[in-house]
Amino acid sequence: MDKFRMIFQFFQSNQESFMNGICGIMALASTQMYSAFDFNCPCLPHYNLAYGLGILLVPPFILFLLGFVLNNNISMLAEEWRRPQGRRGKDPAVLRYMFCSMAQRAMIAPAVWVSVTLLDGKCVTCAFCTSVPVETLGNASHPLLSQGEIQRLLAQIPCREIYNGQQLIANEVAVRYLRCISQALGWCFVLLMTTLAFLVRSLRPCFSQAAFLKSRYWSHYIDIERKLFDETCAEHARSFAKVCIQQFFEGMSTDLVAARCHLPRKAPADAGEAAEKLLGITDRGAMNMALKSWHRCKPPLHLHQPALPTGNGWAGEGQPPTHPSAPQKETAAYYSWV
Repeated sequence: MDKFRMIFQFFQSNQESFMNGICGIMALASTQMYSAFDFNCPCLPHYNLAYGLGILLVPPFILFLLGFVLNNNISMLAEEWRRPQGRRGKDPAVLRYMFCSMAQRAMIAPAVWVSVTLLDGKCVTCAFCTSVPVETLGNASHPLLSQGEIQRLLAQIPCREIYNGQQLIANEVAVRYLRCISQALGWCFVLLMTTLAFLVRSLRPCFSQAAFLKSRYWSHYIDIERKLFDETCAEHARSFAKVCIQQFFEGMSTDLVAARCHLPRKAPADAGEAAEKLLGITDRGAMNMALKSWHRCKPPLHLHQPALPTGNGWAGEGQPPTHPSAPQKETAAYYSWV
């Protein structure tokens, strides 16, 4: 149990580790799904190809979309891409990094499915059984068989219980031939995926490591900023609800006292603390304005802002700055266009 607890804590340490764990679970789930899947080839000339290629390609596409759905960053990417320009520019390099990161993780489960399917060989055997070279492996000069009948017999190769074309080509020979081709394709696919992953991991620091670090930093910043904003909104909502409930019960107590029902009154100890957490936003319209301003004009990434922004619906609109402007120094803002 301690090992599982450590693994679970590692997955919860940050967003990247969590998504790596989700992708690993999906990869294991894809292999279990394929092992539990009951493969039934139709053994008909016009349906074998569609069924075999469908089993080979459709589930990976579904797993790819599922990888995007389970990734929490997809909503953050869409929000960052569609938000107005406002007071903070949008960095295409950060958006590309976020999309590529999600795509790479979402491709793990489909790659595992395709690899397992090709190494097993059932899909290729079902899809391309009518393309077996009878001239090389069987008896192409078998009498009394038209081309259509030959295709019908070859389409029954995956179904050993109904295959009756042993005089044309042996079932074991055809299945072994197609399975060898499928396994060769499977190992080539695994080698190709491994080589691409190795090249991406090894050659990326040689060309654009600085741009990659900057893009990854600001991607993590956007994720952390969104989490902190959600936590701040939740804390404000909790304080707002607490003050509203306290005011409601205080009003009810006043009404009961006025009705000559003497009840003991005790001032809540945390009323002042809850009111302080409201930060001056004490009505629905002001909160809606704050949320709309956050979406339309996020604050610039500069920690030495001399005055509150004006002209965007923020507080202090139309008022002169109260502090003299100091020499600006860029310490937090950097936008990479690589």
